[in-house]
Amino acid sequence: MQYYDDLINELSDICGIEPEYWDIFGKKHTTSIDTKKAVLRAMKLNIETAEDIANEISKRRWKLWKGFIEPVHVISVNAPAVLIPVYIPVNEGEESRLTISCSLEDESIQTILQKHKIPGKDITVSEQQWIDGKRHIKVFLHIEQRAIGYYVLRAECKHPDKIFPEKSNKLQKSSRIIITPDACYLPPELQKNPPLPPFSKGGEGGFNGKAWGLSINLYAIRSDRNWGIGDFTDLKKITAWVAGLKGSLVGINPLHVIPNTSPFGASPYSPISRLYKNFIYLDIERIPEVKESKDAGKFMSSRKYSQKLDELKKADLIDYEAVASLKEKILKCAFSVFYKKHYLRNTGRGREFRKYISEEGLALESFSLFMALSEHMKKTKNAHSWQEWPRKYHDMSGKTVDAFRKEFKKEIIFYQYVQWLIDKQIREISEEAERHGLNAGLYYDLAIGSLSGGSDAWTYQDVIADRADAGAPPDDFSPDGQKWGFPPLIPEKLKDNAYELFIQTMRRSMKYGRAIRIDHALGLFRLFWIPHDMTPEHGAYVACSSDDLLRIIALESTLNQTMVIAEDLGTIGEHVRDNLKRFQMLSCRLFYFERNYPDPSFLSPEKYPHTALCAVTTHDLPTLYGYWKGRDIETRRSVGKYLNEAQCEQQVQDRERDKRLILTALKSQGIIAADFPSDPDMIPEMTAELCLAIYKYLALSPCKLLLVSLDDIIGTLDQQNMPGTVDSYPNWLQKSPVTLEEIMAGQRFTDLAEMLKKYF
Repeated sequence: MQYYDDLINELSDICGIEPEYWDIFGKKHTTSIDTKKAVLRAMKLNIETAEDIANEISKRRWKLWKGFIEPVHVISVNAPAVLIPVYIPVNEGEESRLTISCSLEDESIQTILQKHKIPGKDITVSEQQWIDGKRHIKVFLHIEQRAIGYYVLRAECKHPDKIFPEKSNKLQKSSRIIITPDACYLPPELQKNPPLPPFSKGGEGGFNGKAWGLSINLYAIRSDRNWGIGDFTDLKKITAWVAGLKGSLVGINPLHVIPNTSPFGASPYSPISRLYKNFIYLDIERIPEVKESKDAGKFMSSRKYSQKLDELKKADLIDYEAVASLKEKILKCAFSVFYKKHYLRNTGRGREFRKYISEEGLALESFSLFMALSEHMKKTKNAHSWQEWPRKYHDMSGKTVDAFRKEFKKEIIFYQYVQWLIDKQIREISEEAERHGLNAGLYYDLAIGSLSGGSDAWTYQDVIADRADAGAPPDDFSPDGQKWGFPPLIPEKLKDNAYELFIQTMRRSMKYGRAIRIDHALGLFRLFWIPHDMTPEHGAYVACSSDDLLRIIALESTLNQTMVIAEDLGTIGEHVRDNLKRFQMLSCRLFYFERNYPDPSFLSPEKYPHTALCAVTTHDLPTLYGYWKGRDIETRRSVGKYLNEAQCEQQVQDRERDKRLILTALKSQGIIAADFPSDPDMIPEMTAELCLAIYKYLALSPCKLLLVSLDDIIGTLDQQNMPGTVDSYPNWLQKSPVTLEEIMAGQRFTDLAEMLKKYF
């Protein structure tokens, strides 16, 4: 048994399972053998016997040497030389009879940029290794330095005799070469370090090196014209409005496609796919084919439609399922017109659509195939995840799925059409933001993962883990830890796949956006795995290929001219923030958490880092009005999230202390008058004056970006999400208490803009 456990420990080390970690309370946690075994099984490794484990260890120990060339190499554009190793099995002295040739292609335009041949006499052996009695040599291929981008290296090694595996006389393989910058993109206006008070006026756009923007939950926007959920036309209006207030960006929740069901399919952070977006945000009335469709017109003029629409608009909570059903019904009518009038006739609009499909490639094809299959399986098998489908439908490249692809071609095209419409409406918003001078544009949010029963998991089955969830260990924010309900990516498999899923995710998340927030960016370094049937306290951290991932983000950021904000909150590993800063990713600093630890007093503005975005709160935390009233504590108590009443009472006492400390901090900066009440009991509720004072406090910091929460300014009491709850709290369902039209006509944001113009 000890031998078996020793092998488990060895394999775990090779696979990046960390043997221990320190939690936020300073307590050391040692990863148990049971947890290691469960994580290894989730990585799809065979560990049933000691012999099986030894085989898995051997595979990974000699993987490079037996693989000829690695599937991917991620290299700095500033590297002094680009050297790509190849590994060749050859007997002593036989390398002189080898011939190595290679060619380098630009991946995007498939043009050969370089060809190179090394005859045997010029081969230099840099290292050799004996594996199972066979000699292997390592030889470097020299690649000319290239501009940033993606390339394909095709390598071939020949020998006159059939000395290679499977009695072949040649080895042949390709490798993706990724040449990256050493830092993410940052707009020129933000590249200078912001000044500390007293401020001096910068350029026409405000002060050098700083900008502010508005954070909204698009789904929660209530307007006179939307269908019971915020949509892209609402977002277009908001961008123009924020630009008029001299803001520089609009931050929105993730737009990923989700199940659109309550309560389990409403979270924007639990998507079916991170590659494509939710049609529920479409403004249906702006789609040309909707106006042309007689069926759509007939339905939209019916009493049934009017009653349903009125019901959805007046409801206090969002009915995702009903809104999605209504929009999908009309979209299918519109598609019928488009298919006959434009797609089959290949009109200009039809050609524009075909061009979009061609540019999106395999990613869109796989997603649309999945969506069509999923719909078919729900209707015929009552199956709601692909794991419930008949086995023959699990293989995307199999004969059964291919037959479905041919038979249901039109249904697949429908889902491509929907994504095309989304792409067009988002592009219009991006162009509108640019026209109105919204310097930093749209600020997107990228969820940390996607559902195990969704499109990404079906398409990339080899890359995504089985029988484990990503999450977080217990901390002061979530004493029980967090289980996020989606599977982690297997680092080894992700690299074997040349980081394709990661690249596609980053590329599509940055399209039409000038900024992106990467949710739980700590997961780029190590991700907390929680095996099924285990609680978070028994989870383990698994190391990721962080340098490769950070470099790919930097490349896509530069190619798309999108700045990156890394959400770096939680149990932070060593040197994480230093590495994020090295790649010019902005840190995320929240007012609630920025303290002079271990002293609970609030950090003074000048101590905030300049390479950061600062904000008061997030969707997972109380709004300012809710915080002051203790609404989050009341809610957590009512849904039984405290272990006992003493724990709840401690939270109440801590909150009263913190409110007093906030008042002290504001007075220390001269933001509120010295005679302003110091006792929170004298201020039972948050006021507009106090709310603006807290944002002024953050405006005094040197942080490059300040994000203002719409909910804070309009006085919303309840936060959008209460972590650790599912159906006991209306997560992701709450609409703004006032309409967009009322918000835009009100005085609060005018006052905010007037205050902020002194600092930006």
